[in-house]
Amino acid sequence: MSLYRSTLRRAAAVTALAAGSVLLAAGTAAAHVTVHPDSYAKGATDGVLTFRVPNEEDSASTTEVQVFLPTDHPVLGVLVTPQNGWTAKVTTTKLKTPVKTDDGTITEAASEITWTGGKIGAGQYEDFDVAFGQLPEDADQLAFKTLQTYSDGKVVRWIEEPQGGQEPENPAPTLKLTAAGAATAAPSAGRTTSTSASPKATGSSDSTARGLGIAGLVVGVLGLAAGAFAIVRSRSARP
Repeated sequence: MSLYRSTLRRAAAVTALAAGSVLLAAGTAAAHVTVHPDSYAKGATDGVLTFRVPNEEDSASTTEVQVFLPTDHPVLGVLVTPQNGWTAKVTTTKLKTPVKTDDGTITEAASEITWTGGKIGAGQYEDFDVAFGQLPEDADQLAFKTLQTYSDGKVVRWIEEPQGGQEPENPAPTLKLTAAGAATAAPSAGRTTSTSASPKATGSSDSTARGLGIAGLVVGVLGLAAGAFAIVRSRSARP
């Protein structure tokens, strides 16, 4: 009987540990503001960036989102997609170092995009699409520091950049810039119909992959529990 109880306790512990891992993976996957795709080629043109903003509060809604674009390595030709219920304001600034392009010299670029008027409720998220004309060629990554304001006045500052390969507590959405010609997470899209289609497809793929991963973990948990139960039954049936 003592062997039976010991085996049962071990089975319960393994099942609880695996279940905890499933919940942790699910919670971590949608913990902070992110940008999709997470990489583009340096100097890419006519593409789309999607900023995904999840609501992490149970008793408050997200009412304002501010995304700050780097001006030392500016993103040129920024355009925002109309968002139901939201009003977008794009702030431009004069560049310290003008950027020369095939269309001429650019002296100003977008430095901030603020969305207001809408609401992201508990357990929900919103995708904000931003089209660009050209990404910088002289940077390896771009950090888009973001402020998320809630209806109760709380402001979450997603402004920390990764250091030493470790993710900080409040990471800024970061876009990796790969060598020209290297494979990227998503191809560049035009500014017309494909502008809004590309990031939505990417977001859907991310959600599907995350769901399949969690489902696999759940199946693993059930398998462990079934195996442990079978061991207990076989041992308890022995004379």
